[in-house]
Amino acid sequence: MTTTVSAVQQLGQIGLPMPVSEIAAQSWDAIVVGAGHNGLTCAAYLARAGKKVLVLEARERIGGACTLEEPWPGYIISPCAYLTGLLHPLVIRELNLPAHGFEWMPAAAGMFVPFEDGSSIQLWDDDERCDAEIERFAPGDLAGWRAMSDVSRRTRDALRPDSEADLWLNPAPTRAEIEERLHGDEEAYKLLFEWSMADYVEHYLDNEQLHVALLGQGVIGTNASPFDPGTASIAFHHGSGRMEGNAGMWGYVKGGTGMVSFILADIAREAGAVVAAGLPVAAILPGQGVELAGGDRITAPIVISNADPQVTLRLLGSQADAGWQAQVEATPIEGCTVKLSVGLHELPNFTARPGTNELHHTAQINTPLSKQEWRNSYALARQGQIAPRLWTELYFQSAQDSSVVPEGKHVMSAFCQYVPYNFAEGDWDSRRDEVGQIVINSIGRFCSNIPTAIQHVEVMGPPDIEHKVGLTGGHIFQGSCLPAYMWDRRLTCRTPMEGVYLCGAATHPGGSVIAVNGRNAAMQVLKDS
Repeated sequence: MTTTVSAVQQLGQIGLPMPVSEIAAQSWDAIVVGAGHNGLTCAAYLARAGKKVLVLEARERIGGACTLEEPWPGYIISPCAYLTGLLHPLVIRELNLPAHGFEWMPAAAGMFVPFEDGSSIQLWDDDERCDAEIERFAPGDLAGWRAMSDVSRRTRDALRPDSEADLWLNPAPTRAEIEERLHGDEEAYKLLFEWSMADYVEHYLDNEQLHVALLGQGVIGTNASPFDPGTASIAFHHGSGRMEGNAGMWGYVKGGTGMVSFILADIAREAGAVVAAGLPVAAILPGQGVELAGGDRITAPIVISNADPQVTLRLLGSQADAGWQAQVEATPIEGCTVKLSVGLHELPNFTARPGTNELHHTAQINTPLSKQEWRNSYALARQGQIAPRLWTELYFQSAQDSSVVPEGKHVMSAFCQYVPYNFAEGDWDSRRDEVGQIVINSIGRFCSNIPTAIQHVEVMGPPDIEHKVGLTGGHIFQGSCLPAYMWDRRLTCRTPMEGVYLCGAATHPGGSVIAVNGRNAAMQVLKDS
């Protein structure tokens, strides 16, 4: 370890390592714009390869959307990214994250869904337990459930083997290369490129409650209806991880998801990278470096932007390539999610399965909508309105990790859709509390102690996410992850501008806390050097 205070110890508020004048006086091999987890990953790989790397973060706290805050005394909150399931095993191994304090706790309880008629289902990640639950809940759908699970498994094994043949590594594959991997598997192809989430579940399952239990998995962070073509691919994307050998499983990072970024910062700095927080970049100068908001110029032949492509475009100004600019501007980037961070004095008591300290609290929990409510909710948000009920996905870090809350307290992350970026009447400042109450009511109809168990609430709509994290449109994946914008149709890490690269979620393989986007960019920079 160096003498630098750990980013983990500081919860990412690392400040400046030296005066700006001293930073600007040096010549760097590469500058990374933005200290999100992908930018820090890229910096770590480049520094380990012997490059002199500088990371510049506009905010006082590093991590971007994968960070931690303490909004209320003793509550450590992941304001955006709250769970980890797609962090690439190769990055974990190569950078040796566990040796730096990374600890992952699988949410093996899977997904719990209560229904308004008092029934419920728990879709365990363990196949045997899940089959038993399906057989109890919808015995006629057991064979269909197994077939549905199998097509996802086949597709993951074909495209994402646990080896360097994983198509998430390095340049994105073409459609032809993907089809070759699928060996004529028509169901796998439809899952990847054609089916809506409704098509997917209805193809295999008959039970209406199972349908609505699963629809949300096809639109996570996606400005589309579960009835829109291609949304099944969103579910596949999120189920294609291999965390610690657990295919498709998600889980909690000890201390909160932002620890991923803080650990990566420590690794990058140990390798010799310099990370500076509170230094906004005003312009990217291709082939030359960057200009800071304060007017200082820092020279480097390589600039790698971890900012989203719209921000990168603004930083490039007139020096952006016209064809590249057109691709950036053609990619939808308006968010549709609202995130609530909630402090609780006890966990929710779901009336379908009573108790305030149950196994289902360690799972992800979805409060479902009917199919018509799904349609209405999406249509209203597109019109600048909000439905009386929202789909919510709930996570309770404190159910597995008491280190993030005061003794006897709990924290709930609620990820909800759909909300408009702009309201037809009013704005987020005037309607934020109303949206928060709609979310709480959407959850409370399934619980006997919501809202009474709530002590603190923070509501973040798309403009709040944009303002806080810098993600244009408040889009959590730096742009749509539907099939038309994935694989070889996603932005490449090497841009047409001299020495300018991208390393964020806008690049292959897409969004979430993956880190391999940063690795891919570093590998491309090293290959081009």
